Amino acid sequence: MNIRPKVMILLTVVFMALSAVAFLIQEWVLMPSFARLEEANAQTAIHRVRHAVDHTLEELQINAMDWANWIDVYRFAADGNPEFIRTNITRSSLNQLQLNLMLIVDQDGRIVMSSGDHVRTGVELEGVLATGSMLRSDFRWRQFLGTRRTARGLVRTNLGVLMIAGGPILDGTGGGPPRGMVIMGRLLTPALVRRMEAQTETSITLVNDGPPSVIDRIVDTATTMQVFGGFSDVFGQPVLTLRVDVPRNVTAFGHRAILVATGSLIAAALVTFVLLLVLLNRYVLRPLTQLTQHAVAVGEDPELTRRLDFREADEFGRLAREFDGMVERLATTRRDLVDQSFQAGFAEMAKGVLHNLGNALTPMGVRLSAMERRMREAPAADLELAVAELAAADADPARRTALLEFLALGCREMAGAVRETATDIELLQRQASLMRASLSDQMRGSNHKAPVLETVRLPELVSQSLDIVPDSSKRRLQLQIDPSVQQVGAVRVARTVLRMVLQNLIINAADAVRDAGKESGVLRFVAEIERDGDRSSLHLQCQDDGMGIAPDKLEKVFEKGYSTKSRDTNQGIGLHWCANAILALGGRIWASSEGPGRGASLHLQLPV
Repeated sequence: MNIRPKVMILLTVVFMALSAVAFLIQEWVLMPSFARLEEANAQTAIHRVRHAVDHTLEELQINAMDWANWIDVYRFAADGNPEFIRTNITRSSLNQLQLNLMLIVDQDGRIVMSSGDHVRTGVELEGVLATGSMLRSDFRWRQFLGTRRTARGLVRTNLGVLMIAGGPILDGTGGGPPRGMVIMGRLLTPALVRRMEAQTETSITLVNDGPPSVIDRIVDTATTMQVFGGFSDVFGQPVLTLRVDVPRNVTAFGHRAILVATGSLIAAALVTFVLLLVLLNRYVLRPLTQLTQHAVAVGEDPELTRRLDFREADEFGRLAREFDGMVERLATTRRDLVDQSFQAGFAEMAKGVLHNLGNALTPMGVRLSAMERRMREAPAADLELAVAELAAADADPARRTALLEFLALGCREMAGAVRETATDIELLQRQASLMRASLSDQMRGSNHKAPVLETVRLPELVSQSLDIVPDSSKRRLQLQIDPSVQQVGAVRVARTVLRMVLQNLIINAADAVRDAGKESGVLRFVAEIERDGDRSSLHLQCQDDGMGIAPDKLEKVFEKGYSTKSRDTNQGIGLHWCANAILALGGRIWASSEGPGRGASLHLQLPV
């Protein structure tokens, strides 16, 4: 698909996505925010109602404290003078205080005066606050008797919820030992609720259609938000539930405002969408199409001779001119790269060959030095002197006997030296033959020919690899051939390449044992044939007990130039060359180790 329809589809999708986002913001953010605002208003309303109830209780408590701190009440609590009741506890006095109940209780919790005994209001105390003439034993205010504590709260009576408040009976000056408590009560009547509505500017309803609850809750309806506030009585039990109805005007106004804003936004977005398409097509899409066509033409030119030659003065024109310059530099670089890659290939191949030849020449040099030392120490000159002395006619018989014994011993020593030299020469010839085979394979590889596959047995291949390993490495390692290597049998592989790889692995294992501070170590070979469908591969493991490899170095050891050895003695090409050689044969090589000091395993996997 061309970029023009892609841009149009993208803009359409963006426009639709923005519309969807606007709708979702409206439904999930804005409208819920209005609902949360109304919910906050509802919570504020129920708090105002609670404050109104508490304010009414506070007024009632002030009246109770005023009466309780009256000298006549103080005296009455002591002598029970009936004249006090006749003069002060009247219907007019209760109506003036808007009371439905008044009690005077002494320090022992005995009710010495109850307004219900003199002014009939219908409020029954039995079982509510009193048991007979005593306050209920579980009425918590009893513990305040004889103290200066005040209290207020709610109780449920036969006529509804009664608001009560109490104050300590004092001598009129706020002093004297307290002689009990004056308790006043006022019924929560519809008239009192209407007064609270006026105070709080809310709509309050007494809820009677279920058991009361002290847990506040909000019920959301289409037109109002109903907040239910619960109150508990002086015994800690739910006694009253008030409902406040808050109209949902905020949501209605907000919804209308959002609809207007959304409509305006969509209209503006449509206009912007059309203008954006026109401008993009004129200033971006059309020049970009021309640039693309020219770039395709340049890409189809194998000689990189085509140029864009774009004359515009804007960013596309500058891009075209930069592209032309880049193509020109690319053509020049391509020519140089072809020449350099040809030379680099030969250099890399020569480096690998020299590394492997160096490994092979090391034991040859050691053997030649041993042969030279053996020939230098042979008693050839002494034997020549002994022969010359025997040839003299005047030799003493005893002397002749000694010379003959010396000649016999010298001949045996020379014969041993000749045999050892012959063995070394035979081994040197074999090593030279292996080096010639390696060079032949390298030359064959340089001519882009596939490696020669030969049928070999792995134990013999390990033995051939060991022939071109330095004696110092051989002495440091004890090779163990697992029975699985013999059980694999004959396999068809690139023998010469695999032999050089094994040579490198044996030398590396010996170095790992040396770096671990050991005089000698073990290198164990394990093999198996793995099958995946109709394909088979050889999995050869070389397990040593040397230095080991850190987990973060398991892959890095195969990188070119990487080595844990000194740069003076190693160039980091051994395992890198092995990895390239195995990869060229269609296989792979990897390392595993349990960590430093715990040995390592190198795994070879080759198709067979």
